Amino acid sequence: MKYVIVFIGGGFGALSRFIIGGLVQNMYGGDFPVGTFAVNIIGSFLIGFLFSLEGFGFLSYESRLLLMVGFLGGFTTFSSFMLESVNLIPLPQFWLNVVGQVGVGLISVYAGIIVGRWIV
Repeated sequence: MKYVIVFIGGGFGALSRFIIGGLVQNMYGGDFPVGTFAVNIIGSFLIGFLFSLEGFGFLSYESRLLLMVGFLGGFTTFSSFMLESVNLIPLPQFWLNVVGQVGVGLISVYAGIIVGRWIV
């Protein structure tokens, strides 16, 4: 059953990534992968938030599989981030992409943890 839970969460996560990433990229466009950037930052915040809830016992094992492993595993696009970063190497946006996503992602995870702890 755990595989089915991860599968379902991953499907919804991947579909959400496709929709949200595409909408953001279409809205702000250009050479910079802003859709992937937005999805990675949102995913970083959400995994921090869920991690804090898990620490307080608010997530069951099945909920963790569905949301953290499945949904966020399908939603976040770190492999796309890496490929897009390699493709940006000759461009000045390379450093903005790499430093921005890693730095803001770390801050977002921490913010998610703080918000989760504040709510609980």
